[in-house]
Amino acid sequence: MKTKPTLEIENKLKAEGYKYIIGIDEAGRGPGAGPVVAAGVNIPDGFNISEINDSKKLTVKKRDSLFEIITNECPYGFSMIDNNLIDAINILEATKLAMRNVIYQMNEATVALIDGNFTVNNVDIEQMSLIRGDSRSASIAAASIIGKVIRDRHMDKLHKIYPIYGWDKNKGYLTKEHIEAIQTYGPCEYHRKTFGKVKEYV
Repeated sequence: MKTKPTLEIENKLKAEGYKYIIGIDEAGRGPGAGPVVAAGVNIPDGFNISEINDSKKLTVKKRDSLFEIITNECPYGFSMIDNNLIDAINILEATKLAMRNVIYQMNEATVALIDGNFTVNNVDIEQMSLIRGDSRSASIAAASIIGKVIRDRHMDKLHKIYPIYGWDKNKGYLTKEHIEAIQTYGPCEYHRKTFGKVKEYV
């Protein structure tokens, strides 16, 4: 049976006295080009979560529609870490940095629900890491939508600079066509030079 994310975890935390809960997720840990984006969302009382789901389970049209609703009705923040910094500090540390920036932006937060099996250092709020959090927590799922849409739109802009790599379709992920383009033309300044399939051609 397929289940959608709920506010069960958030409501339990509210009952324990946590007043301002944010869900945090990232988009773009896996691609060989472009930034990683972290986003955070606080779902206010009364917000309709019936359509909210893990961004990967939604169509582009549905993500775009929900992006407008979430950004209009919910407090949110996001942070983008570019490929050069990813290469310098590695993708996990870049992801944590982006998430830390989101927590600093959303400085009213008293607890952060983080998608994954890690927490973020150098922040002074409570954190809860949730494996498959975007399928369990509506706050994290909403953040996954924000991060995915922001990153995809950014990759569409980069595609206009370098259409040869097909980023309008693959969003920087190392598809067969993308790898063939790297083999033919070499990587560009937006590629992650430390990533295996890119590294071979640097």
